Amino acid sequence: MVTIKEIAKAVGVSSATVSRVLNYDPALSISAAKRQAVIETAEALNYATPRNRARQNEALQQDAVPNGSGPQGSTEPTLLPRLAIVHFLEPSDEVADPYYVGVRLGIENRCRELKTDIVKVFHSDSMPDPALLADVAGVIVIGKHSDNEIAWLDEHCRHIVFADFVPPSDRFDCVHSDLVAATHKILDTLDNLHYERIAFIGSYEHLNGETQRFGERRCKAYIDWQKGRGTFDADLLVLGESCDSGQNLRLETGYELARQLLSRRPLPDIIVTANDNMAIGTYRAAREADLSIPDDVAIVSFNDIPVAQFLTPPLSTVKIHGEHIGETAVNLLVERLGGRAYAKMVTIPTETVWRGSCRTPEAS
Repeated sequence: MVTIKEIAKAVGVSSATVSRVLNYDPALSISAAKRQAVIETAEALNYATPRNRARQNEALQQDAVPNGSGPQGSTEPTLLPRLAIVHFLEPSDEVADPYYVGVRLGIENRCRELKTDIVKVFHSDSMPDPALLADVAGVIVIGKHSDNEIAWLDEHCRHIVFADFVPPSDRFDCVHSDLVAATHKILDTLDNLHYERIAFIGSYEHLNGETQRFGERRCKAYIDWQKGRGTFDADLLVLGESCDSGQNLRLETGYELARQLLSRRPLPDIIVTANDNMAIGTYRAAREADLSIPDDVAIVSFNDIPVAQFLTPPLSTVKIHGEHIGETAVNLLVERLGGRAYAKMVTIPTETVWRGSCRTPEAS
C-alpha cells in the first residue's frame, strides 16, 4: 500500500502538504492543480492509513480478476478505439468531491489497460462541440444529466454508457450503486444499534429544470424508511436549497445545515449525512457546539473518500466503489462494441466501513 511519503514524492510536494490536503485543511495555500494531483494520486493508489491496510488488502484480493485484465476473463487486454468521458461536474467541483475523482480514475485506469485514448468533456452551460465526439467509438457519461442532454448525446453518439446514473430510458447501458437499498440497510443497522432519533442532512434534487425538495435518492429513502415505521419527524430532516448544476453536497453546506439541526432540542442521537463532504462540515458544527462525537451525537455518511479515515474520530461511512463503477462502464462499452445488442444495467454493491463516529455492530 502507498504511503503519504510516496504520494508526496509522486506529486512533488511535502508529506505535510499531502496530509493537510487529505485532511481538508482550509488554511493550506496550494494551487488547484497540486490539490487535484494529491487527491487523484491518493485515489488512484488506494491510499489507506496503516490500520486500514489489512482490510483493504483483503478487499483487493476479493475484487481481483484472476484471468487477466480484459473483460469477461480474457487473457489479453482488449484494444478499444478512442472514447469520450462526459462529466456532469466542472473540474473545480470534481476536485471538491473525491468520490467522482474515483469514478473518473476507474475509467482512465481501465482505458490505460486497453491502450485507449480519452477525450474529457466537463460540464458547461452549453452542449459540447459535436466535433469533440466525431471520432470516438463511444461515450461514458458520469453523473446525472437532463433529458435534453441525454437526447443530444443520443443524437451524436452511437454507444453511450452512464456511470453513477440511471437514465429514464432503458435503451442505454448503465452502472450504478443502489443508494436507496444502501440507505435502508444503514438505517436498519442503526435501528438495531438502538439509535432512536436518527436525523438526515442532504440536499434538494435539481434536474430537467425542476427542483424536487425530497427527490434525492438518499433523502427519499430516509423519509420512506421513517414513515414506514411511523417515526418520521420533520425536525430531524434538514436539506440544502442550493440547486446549481454542479455538486451541492459540499462541506460548507453540511456545516450550515448541521448548525441548524444541532440548535434544536432534543438533539438527534445520530446524523446521517448524504456524503462525506457534508459529514466533515457536520464534525465542525458539532465541535463548535461543544458536542462530543459519538458520545453526544454520532455521525454516519456515504462514499468513504480518503479523508474519512483521518477524521477524529474516524468516520463510519457507506463505501460506494466509484472506481469499480468507472471500470465497469468501460467494460460495458467494450461489450457494446463487440456486438451486444441489448441494454444492460449493472449494480455495484456498497459496503459499510464502521469506524469510531458511531456505535458499531461488532461492539453492540
